[in-house]
Amino acid sequence: MRSVTDPDHSIQLNEAIYCYEICTNDFAYNLIAVAFRKHLSLLLVGLPEESGEFGYTHLQDLDLGDKEQLCVSALAFSPDTSLNCTPNNVTLCAAIGNQLKLFRTDLAQYNTLQVLRGHADYVNDVSWVCEGELLASVSDDFTCRFWTTAGGGENVITFGLSSAGMSVKSHPEDPNKVLVAEKKGIIHLYNVTIKQTIISVESPKFPLMSADWAHSNRLFITSLAGGDVVTWDLNRPYVPADIKQVHEDCGRVVRFAPGSSEMVIAMVIGLTLKVFAAKSTVPLLEASLKSYGGMAWHQRLPYISAVSDRKLLFWKVQMK
Repeated sequence: MRSVTDPDHSIQLNEAIYCYEICTNDFAYNLIAVAFRKHLSLLLVGLPEESGEFGYTHLQDLDLGDKEQLCVSALAFSPDTSLNCTPNNVTLCAAIGNQLKLFRTDLAQYNTLQVLRGHADYVNDVSWVCEGELLASVSDDFTCRFWTTAGGGENVITFGLSSAGMSVKSHPEDPNKVLVAEKKGIIHLYNVTIKQTIISVESPKFPLMSADWAHSNRLFITSLAGGDVVTWDLNRPYVPADIKQVHEDCGRVVRFAPGSSEMVIAMVIGLTLKVFAAKSTVPLLEASLKSYGGMAWHQRLPYISAVSDRKLLFWKVQMK
């Protein structure tokens, strides 16, 4: 077991970070999008296991719009994002207020911006689903919306919720099924093809702030609700498989580690990052942050990252 305060690596940037995302695609897994007040920056990080030392390269800035007063609340890279082709192809969705802004760039001369409008309130999360054919978004307007992004972009399905939508996640093994989590504690598994919920689970506590789906075992989902991390095995969905009380206050985000055979879960509670093995109550890692601007796992290496004011911090997690 390892309790860590100091990160193993950090990237110092010039402005406060409001949101960020690490690409999970095979051909761009070291690509990071960082959202500041008025622009996005695309960075390419190098980790010691791959390049011998830690470092990063600034690739490009993307303007969010001079009149933008609201901060980016969520980011998602399209599955067709690749730095392994000529020209490069980066497609990125940023949720800002009640709009979705879709950026496409080759990191050189070609840049386009597409705006998707339809939500009536703040968008809390976005995710590419159905192998990238659709974009899903959840909002304080009590809807989950699915969008085509070809042509002008169209809201093709609207799934009504009974409270604010907080998280939406696709799963690579089952691309037509989407996890949709509501603030009052209900998590739906929604089948996009038949436009119906196929199973729902309910957290014993609320408000639910975040939910995730295990990549290593798609029968496991987890949520951060009312200060508890609640995990379900969908073979037995009616009773949670595990409830871990982590704090009296509400958390901000929870994520399964992508590559671990033993399920490892990271979360940010208040301004504290914690990482647990699924069945343990002793954290593998615990660290303080100066601000909250997101948290993400690296797709291939056992690193968890989080924002602290103007820094992007990386910790190596000792997993089995």
